[in-house]
Amino acid sequence: MQQLPKGNKKLLNAWAFYDWANSVYNLVISSAVFPIFYGALTILKDEDGNVITDQVSFLGFEWNNDTLISYVTAFAFLTVSILSPFLSGIADYVGNKKSFMKFFCYLGAISCIGLFWFNLEHLWFGLLCYYLALIGFWGSIVFYNSYLPDIAFPNQQDKISAKGYSLGYIGSVILLLICLAMILMYETFGFEDKGLPTRLSFILTGIWWIGFSQYTYYYLPQGNKKQKLTRNVVFNGFKELKQIWIKIKENLQLKRYLYAFFMYSMAVQTIMLIATYFGIEELDWGAQDATTGLIISILLIQLVAVLGATVTSRLSSKLGNIKVLIGLNLIWIAICAFAYFVETPVQFYITAAFVGLVMGGIQSLSRSTYSKLLPENAIDTASYFSFYDVSEKIGIVIGMLSYGFIAEKTGSIRTTILFFIVFFVLGVIFLLRVPKQSVKIK
Repeated sequence: MQQLPKGNKKLLNAWAFYDWANSVYNLVISSAVFPIFYGALTILKDEDGNVITDQVSFLGFEWNNDTLISYVTAFAFLTVSILSPFLSGIADYVGNKKSFMKFFCYLGAISCIGLFWFNLEHLWFGLLCYYLALIGFWGSIVFYNSYLPDIAFPNQQDKISAKGYSLGYIGSVILLLICLAMILMYETFGFEDKGLPTRLSFILTGIWWIGFSQYTYYYLPQGNKKQKLTRNVVFNGFKELKQIWIKIKENLQLKRYLYAFFMYSMAVQTIMLIATYFGIEELDWGAQDATTGLIISILLIQLVAVLGATVTSRLSSKLGNIKVLIGLNLIWIAICAFAYFVETPVQFYITAAFVGLVMGGIQSLSRSTYSKLLPENAIDTASYFSFYDVSEKIGIVIGMLSYGFIAEKTGSIRTTILFFIVFFVLGVIFLLRVPKQSVKIK
């Protein structure tokens, strides 16, 4: 078909629709169904619900189940951190970015489908699928984001980016509710037990991701540039990151803010990744179904996060970004302290509500604050944000490794929560030291 012009409404909607397609991975695999499935598979309990063992055999060693999945997750994010500069360099210079985006999309989606065969007998295969699904998701996002300046004019980018976020939220919640219905009403759907519909959720996630992405691929251009793929192009992303770091070191305000962001983001992102595992192992659900309770908690976080982002945006316009970020970090410290003593589902729901409130706010405000602190008239904003994204991913690697190590040594996820308070405290200290050179971030 003929390529649609930049700014075309149909082209913009097709781009945003990829969020509808791929966000199901984030909710079903990263946050909800898979963590519950993994916990049920790797934790042996007695008739009263007490944990007998949470050790699994892998590569000839005995691992704590939380430690194992955290190390695999950290390794996957480390791979993404290394790949991202390569991918961004290619995306900027080569005209076949849609082919790369498709490759990572299909890699991730097929790997989600592969999780259907996840079992302890062939644990290596299941963990490999989990690892590749994460790489596929984040790899495709690199190219997806790089399309935004190609298909939308500056005055359209905020609106269409927000639309993509909204579509992703709606689509992922719809599929999660479908999966939840299959799991909870498995007899109505003709299943003998809830194990099969849980595994089918992974297949549905992959099919949803591949199927709905076709609308995006139909309208997206192949790419705007047609440079030949050379060694310089491949390593261009790393050269740009090095140049950006030199510029950041000369900007005290931006440098101290990035130190703060690195610290508290490390804790925020890790907490979001381990929240479900905490609910599985540390709570006494009693007669209540743990699967239902955990998914309700995740949906609650999703709903409240939107409200949190809106409220935070309004507060920042009145009080200033830095002051609001300091307040959010202090709330996170209080949440971690409270979470250490959480034992009942009701307490967990209360914690989830507050997590959602500050999660949506701190993520949206962190990115906008970084954008405000960039040098005026900077022409390499994409490189600045590439540095921001890589910093975030490396923080996740450190956070997950720390979580896995502490869980292995102490045998408790609860102890790691106290450890994350240190990251938030350091975040507050660095935020307090950000020079007040601009009224925009007072």
